[in-house]
Amino acid sequence: QVLSSLGYHVVTFDYRGWGDSIGSPSERGMTYDALHVFDWIKARSGDNPVYIWGHSLGTGVATNLVRRLCERETPPDALILESPFTNIREEARSHPFSIYRYFPGFDWFFLDPITTSGIKFANDENVKYISCSLLILHAEDDPVVPFHLGKKLYNIAAMSRSFRDYKVQFVPFHTDLGYRHKYIYRSPELPRILREFLGKSEHEHHH
Repeated sequence: QVLSSLGYHVVTFDYRGWGDSIGSPSERGMTYDALHVFDWIKARSGDNPVYIWGHSLGTGVATNLVRRLCERETPPDALILESPFTNIREEARSHPFSIYRYFPGFDWFFLDPITTSGIKFANDENVKYISCSLLILHAEDDPVVPFHLGKKLYNIAAMSRSFRDYKVQFVPFHTDLGYRHKYIYRSPELPRILREFLGKSEHEHHH
């Protein structure tokens, strides 16, 4: 609703195995689903900019997607990561099994060690191959994905050569605000943050 009120069209979808989507989730499958949706949107969006927004576990899908888009030279106009981690291993170590609660009914999928070994959601690795403007939003009191992981991801991206021509921005939200893991949308500052970031990210390169 926040994004719609700012004049953006929002396209969101259930990954395979979630909501009304059939199948069972896998990192590769979820990434493919996101790629398919991106191509569907690009085929219909004309000259309008397309931004990718990932939240929590979705940041892993988002960076997988945008890395592939950049490798095939069809980058989005910007990438926004809300409450991101560095990689699924570090997230699990920092906060054991917290993020897995977001897979209702799929505990076996993550906790089975054979399956888990194949899951990376390596945001920290992906950002080294991404070339578009990047905005990271994270609340200091996030109990699910620790704030320090979002900050660490920002530092990796900010130093990466792939972003040297693009804006990389980190916006923290103070503990006193109480936005935790999923209430950043409540911030009265968010519209201004997005307007300033997206307004300048379109075709803006720093040389």
